[in-house]
Amino acid sequence: MEVIELRQTRELRVGDVLVSAADRAYEVTKVARVGRGIRVQYVTPEGHAGRFTAAPEAISRVRVGGVPLAAA
Repeated sequence: MEVIELRQTRELRVGDVLVSAADRAYEVTKVARVGRGIRVQYVTPEGHAGRFTAAPEAISRVRVGGVPLAAA
């Protein structure tokens, strides 16, 4: 069973694996401050890049241990 941790967006780091409510995984590739928010860039298991911007206090679901997608 996979362990999921809730973290504020400001605590995300490159290599963390985000898990959506639909149980899809996204590996964080870059985190940057943008104005008052934080932009998170990620890659899907299929290799597609994406990004989202969130408030620093927003909550994200992160796979504990930061197991990369290639190893999951």
